Amino acid sequence: MIHAAFLIPLLPLLGFALLVVAGKRLGDPLAGWVATLAVAGAFVASVIVALGLHQHHQHAQTQLIFEWLPVGGFHVNASILVDPLSMTMALFVTGVGALIHLYAIGYMHGDSRYPRFFVYLNLFIFSMLSLVLADNFVMMFLGWEGVGACSYLLVSFWFERPAAASAGKKAFVTNRVGDFGLMTAMFLIFAHVGSLTYGPVFAAAGGLGRGTATAICLLLLLGACGKSAQLPLYVWLPDAMEGPTPVSALIHAATMVTAGVYLMARVAPLLAQAPDAATTIAWVGAATALFAATVACAQNDIKRVLAYSTISQLGYMFLAVGSGAYVAGLFHMVTHAFFKALLFLGAGSVIHGMHDEQDMKRMGALRKWMPITSATFIVGWLAIAGVPPFAGFWSKDDILAAAYHKGFALWLIGFVTAGLTAYYMTRQVALVFFGRARWGTGEEAAHVAANQEGHGATPHESPWTMWVPLVALALLATFGWLINAPWHPANFLERWLDPVVGAFSVAHGPSTAIKVSLAAITTVLGLGAIGLGFVVWDRSAEHSELEPEILRQAWYIDPAYAAVIERPGEMLANFSADVIDHGLIDGSVNGVASLVRDSGRELRRLQTGYVRNYALGIAAGTAAMLAYVVVRTW
Repeated sequence: MIHAAFLIPLLPLLGFALLVVAGKRLGDPLAGWVATLAVAGAFVASVIVALGLHQHHQHAQTQLIFEWLPVGGFHVNASILVDPLSMTMALFVTGVGALIHLYAIGYMHGDSRYPRFFVYLNLFIFSMLSLVLADNFVMMFLGWEGVGACSYLLVSFWFERPAAASAGKKAFVTNRVGDFGLMTAMFLIFAHVGSLTYGPVFAAAGGLGRGTATAICLLLLLGACGKSAQLPLYVWLPDAMEGPTPVSALIHAATMVTAGVYLMARVAPLLAQAPDAATTIAWVGAATALFAATVACAQNDIKRVLAYSTISQLGYMFLAVGSGAYVAGLFHMVTHAFFKALLFLGAGSVIHGMHDEQDMKRMGALRKWMPITSATFIVGWLAIAGVPPFAGFWSKDDILAAAYHKGFALWLIGFVTAGLTAYYMTRQVALVFFGRARWGTGEEAAHVAANQEGHGATPHESPWTMWVPLVALALLATFGWLINAPWHPANFLERWLDPVVGAFSVAHGPSTAIKVSLAAITTVLGLGAIGLGFVVWDRSAEHSELEPEILRQAWYIDPAYAAVIERPGEMLANFSADVIDHGLIDGSVNGVASLVRDSGRELRRLQTGYVRNYALGIAAGTAAMLAYVVVRTW
């Protein structure tokens, strides 16, 4: 069963290849079904391999595909690593990815580049699987760059829109900053260990000096911050909302942004030798979680709220990893994949039903017209808000308990962030599904028309290809926590991941009594924030005092980047173009050309074409030579 591991990345790759060759002939919707079946097949293969790994009680197995780079002392193979961590990632990447593919069949219906969209989507899944199934840093980096390239193609899929084209470039460039850190870390690892394969590297981790291990881990953190949108490299993710909604769901829930968290968990043996780096990771995660939560409180775009929510939830995962709670971070990664995919696809269903409207202030009361979408979205809201017994409650409280053990300040930041999360998600649900209709029907029609608000079209429920994934994800967001219930022997995920991260996890966390107390306090805060959100936003959509401009502009970090990086860069580019290129380089080339041209023009006067002139010149030259000889003989 384990030997079927090669099928996991192979099936999406075959789907990609088939669609490249015959996608246009397959058309809409057959191209979408081919892509969906390819990813669904990869999920089935992942289940079979995971069952085989569990039944045979094997901790890890490497499956060689081919020898790739045998260069001197540098050996890297194209191999698949089958262990509990890689299979956990493969299961939710393919499972959630298949549901998003199914959803996209309906969402992208009628798009002029429908087959191309699914070409990119299958390639995205293949790249992510290459990343998580690699047994060495080089293969991992290949997948790492693959998801970066695919994100560029998908975020800017509607490239005829200037905002989409700009967002794709922003994502690509920002991630290159993080990639510098990852590549430098790989160079350091090879310099000190002589290998980039996980096994030898982690076996040698104990022999690394603390300074070396810290430097490697901090450089890896830089790479992870770029891919997982942590401070200060988060800026690309909100703008990535310009892509089609299935892309947003795939990036935020199942692929690209989880890569950084996966990397931090994979290098747990290195982090064990670098406690200062682990503490830095925890603080970066806590700061990012709080920052993004504050910004989400003042956004009006339905997808942008969820984008900042993802940044905040990823901060929780980094907080868990930095606190030594690897299982808690990975548990939250899985539950987050369930409820965040649900929320994004639900938002896409709303946008589809509202005829491409994304401003929440132009929605309201949609639960009457979109009952399936509203019911499933509400499940996702309760899960992310941490309401028991939904999945987010269990995974989030595991992280907060670990943060409390790491330091009270970290727990306090996570605690406040939990309250803000419940508040801004309640604000979103109230503005979209409750209150009064603000889109131009019923008793609001005259008011809307008078104020030129809304689009005036009646909302409608989405087709079955869109709402079936919503229902499936709603069930996972409700019951998904059962994979790691907080009692033995139901804590399957903890026992499953123990061979990979168990030896590096925090040895003794808070007592059960403290955990229960912390969970109770956080739950009370969350319920209070939900109540406050409904009281405020169910009655009116306008509360400017709760939406300060500083939060609308994300604390002005983007303008600050523009002032510090973009504008000086633009000035340097203009100077290089006008002075260096046009003045110096072009001036030198043009000057040489002008000198040759003008010299030729003057010399041309000597070539008159008259024989007498040439004879005179010869005679004058001869006379001059004779005179020179006579003078020399004296």
